[in-house]
Amino acid sequence: MGASDEGLTELLNATAAGDADAFDRAFPLVYDALRAVAHQRLRGELPHHTLSTTALVHEAYLKLVDLDRIQYGGRAHFFAVAAQAMRNILVSHARQRNAAKRGGGKPDLPLDEVVVIGDEQSDDLIALDDALTRLEAMDTRRHRVVELRFFAGMTTEEIAEVLDVSPATVKRDWNFARAWLNRELTRDLLEE
Repeated sequence: MGASDEGLTELLNATAAGDADAFDRAFPLVYDALRAVAHQRLRGELPHHTLSTTALVHEAYLKLVDLDRIQYGGRAHFFAVAAQAMRNILVSHARQRNAAKRGGGKPDLPLDEVVVIGDEQSDDLIALDDALTRLEAMDTRRHRVVELRFFAGMTTEEIAEVLDVSPATVKRDWNFARAWLNRELTRDLLEE
C-alpha cells in the first residue's frame, strides 16, 4: 500500500479534522485495495454488470470524500465504510437498471472494463439488499459481518477488529447470517 496503517489512519483522521488535502493523499494508498474489492464484487458475485471496476471505485471515492468528518479507527474501519458505500452504489445501480427495464432511459456504459448485468442478477442484488435491510433491523452486528465480508472482502480477523469482537464471534455471526439470508431469499423467491 505504500504506507503503514498508522500513516493511513493519520491521513484519514486529518481529513476529519478539516485538512482538505489529507483524503486526496490517503486515497492513493488504498486505491489498489479498493479496486481489488470492487473487481471481486463485479466479477465474482455480479457477472454481466454495466458498472466498471474503475467506475465503482471512483463513485465510492466521491461518497467517501463527502464523509469528511468521520474519525477512522484505521485501515479496517476505512474499508468497512467503503464496503457500505460500494453496497449502496451497486444496489442503486441495480435499481436504476430495473427502472430502465420498465421504460426509463438507457444506462450509460463506461468505456473501461464493461460487463453487462442481466435482469436476474439485478433482481438478485436488490433481493439481497432488501434481506440485508431486514437483517439489520433484527441484528446490526450480523448485518455488518455480512456487509464487510461480502462487499468489502474482509477477512474474519479484519471484521473482528472493526467490530471489536473475537474471530470466533465473527464466524458464528457469518454462519447464522448466511443461513438466515438463504432462508429469506428462498422465501422471497417462493412468494413471487
